[in-house]
Amino acid sequence: MTKAAVVWLVMASVAAPLWAGQSLGVVDKEPAGQESVAVITLDQLTQVVLNHNHVLRAAQWGVDGAKAGVKTASALLNPKVELQQGQWQPSALNRQSVRAWSIAQPLENPTVRSARIQAAESGLVVSGQQLAMAKNDLAAQVRTRAYETLLYQSEAETAAETLALLQQVRERIRVRVATGEAARYELIKADAEVIHARERQQSSQLLAQQAWLDINRLAAGQLPMRWKLAATFHDDVEAADLVQLQAQADQNNPELISLKHELERAQAQLRLVQAGRWPGVELRYGENQEPNLRQTTWGVVVQLPLLDQRTGPVAEAQAEVDRIKTRLEGRRYELQQQVVLAWRSLEMARLRVEALGQGVVREAEAALRVAQAAYQFGERGILDVLDAQRVLRGVRSDLLQARYQLHAARIALDQLAGRFAHAS
Repeated sequence: MTKAAVVWLVMASVAAPLWAGQSLGVVDKEPAGQESVAVITLDQLTQVVLNHNHVLRAAQWGVDGAKAGVKTASALLNPKVELQQGQWQPSALNRQSVRAWSIAQPLENPTVRSARIQAAESGLVVSGQQLAMAKNDLAAQVRTRAYETLLYQSEAETAAETLALLQQVRERIRVRVATGEAARYELIKADAEVIHARERQQSSQLLAQQAWLDINRLAAGQLPMRWKLAATFHDDVEAADLVQLQAQADQNNPELISLKHELERAQAQLRLVQAGRWPGVELRYGENQEPNLRQTTWGVVVQLPLLDQRTGPVAEAQAEVDRIKTRLEGRRYELQQQVVLAWRSLEMARLRVEALGQGVVREAEAALRVAQAAYQFGERGILDVLDAQRVLRGVRSDLLQARYQLHAARIALDQLAGRFAHAS
């Protein structure tokens, strides 16, 4: 047996576990002196972001302001007091003091008052729904980014395994080229594959780190320094019923509910403007004291809508009602179509996962084993093996993408149905 054959057998025995897609038992250990890695579930991660996100906290202040607006609309009008004092001089040598005072109490039109309070209460509900909508969108964003990070991490792990395998293959080719059993072109091709695999690994790691930083940004920097997510792509994704999801979206979607209450507020504003044609009355009582005379008066003040009948404000309020009603109808139809699209994306991703996981990946693995066996018996070159590895790598990448799309579609459906809107 020649020296080259002995080297070839030794390298084959070392690379055999790697040909089958297995690692050599390398364990990722924590460096000495570093703190342990915190394990955070997806619900815990979402809760941390919801508790510390500055946009969500600002929306909460909007709700507090709307509550104060209801108190403002419910307040009664204050009375008005007028005091007067002067001199009365009937002759050049006679000067006497004169005093007068009056009090007025505005009485607001009950229709105007009730419409104003109802508009303010509707505004409070709108603010609450806007807060719920912000929670719903933020929770969906966090969950999507978390699974996106898992995707990048899985791609980085797959790229690391591929890199280790290609380095073993490259070493084998180098030995064969050095002994003259293979052309130098095979070594150049193997070097290119190793460089490409290393670049994919580094890119995936960088994208995963950027996604972690983005999640920590949403949490206002309140996440631990070292942590990992207790979730995988293999988590079960429950099936979805299209009719039930559409009904839930129509009833619970915070954006749709917000538009409904905006319409109620606009209608209350229209009633307020219409009732403003006849404002409330003002009761007045006055007393005038002179040296020999005391005069008491009662009065009622009413503004007559003769010159300004508020046709302009009424038309503006009616136009606002029609505008919001059109938005509501259009958004309801658009929401139903979004649910259908997300549901179809979920079903397509589920079919892709089943097809890739049960059939295509196995076929690609079998093709790689055939190419490896043929190469070992000299029936095929190393380029055929590299091509088979590339096919398997692409199929596994497609499987990871399909699993990510499956979870992303499920999150999108939950977001449209408003399931994250009332998270504590």
